[in-house]
Amino acid sequence: MTPPPQPDPSWRKPVGMIVILALIAGWAVLVASAAEPVGRLPWYVQAVFYTVAGIVWIWILPLRRLLRWMELGRWS
Repeated sequence: MTPPPQPDPSWRKPVGMIVILALIAGWAVLVASAAEPVGRLPWYVQAVFYTVAGIVWIWILPLRRLLRWMELGRWS
């Protein structure tokens, strides 16, 4: 019994990982640039800001679509 043939590795996954890292770095710089004005707010407002900033970029930036493209090769 011979093992099934291995599929060729996709170039989309390494490219997608590089794009994801670049998006994370860009988003981190953007959020960090708001640190001074946010730092003057009460701690509970800061907690809400950083929680929302940490979660919302998944929907604002095309992360879902990028992950779908990496896996399936299509955007939708």
